[in-house]
Amino acid sequence: MTVITSNQHAFDISDFNLWYGSSQALFHINMEIPRNKITAVIGPSGCGKSTMLKTLNRMIEMVPNVNTSGSIKYNDNDIFSKGQMVEELRTHVGMVFQKPNPFPKSIYDNVAYGPRIHGIRKKKILDEVVEKSLRDAAIWDEVKDRLNQNAYGLSGGQQQRLCIARCLAIEPDVILMDEPTSALDPISTLKVEELIKELKDKYTIVIVTHNMQQAARISDKTAFMLNGELVEFTDTDTLFSNPKDKRTEDYITGRFG
Repeated sequence: MTVITSNQHAFDISDFNLWYGSSQALFHINMEIPRNKITAVIGPSGCGKSTMLKTLNRMIEMVPNVNTSGSIKYNDNDIFSKGQMVEELRTHVGMVFQKPNPFPKSIYDNVAYGPRIHGIRKKKILDEVVEKSLRDAAIWDEVKDRLNQNAYGLSGGQQQRLCIARCLAIEPDVILMDEPTSALDPISTLKVEELIKELKDKYTIVIVTHNMQQAARISDKTAFMLNGELVEFTDTDTLFSNPKDKRTEDYITGRFG
């Protein structure tokens, strides 16, 4: 179920560091990610933005020899505490990846997969969840007559919205998106961007994007990362119109990156 809390921040990140083996990838990250807003993370390739994103639901632990220090609190609870169940965290903090990754199943079974794992077996309830999730992902009208067809038959943009629907079906609190439109054409990109803006009323969204125009179009707050450091984090309009750090200004004006 969606977590309701009075805390205005979904995540509070404090002096967070991360190493891959002996190589440090994140340095002293401090940021508060607001609830029910879209937070964009921008920066050149290799700056640590995807590493930061995958840390928020501990997917980074799938990489060998990862070590961390500092804290990341989700709803006031340290996500690395011994009592934190990773599966429970990932139920509340869902993820949509760079390339659409539907399962080799029907459209219906893709969306029903998560609810079934969580014990929902009644077809009537599954039908309701599938329809609601597909509607919320703005793809119901395109697929309602082909729910039993293989998801691989969908276009790339449709597959990505299906993956968003699959994420919504388990009722997350937060949706992490790792460059969700980088593999899509401009028309599909626009549809996914419109969808993301609609979803923020119900969800907290953190999106990594290499597309600065996209960050400017859809996000409320933007973080600029460089060489594993958080250089600047503020309201999107402020960051793009009046950056405080010269490195931010150089990046958004195209002097490097």
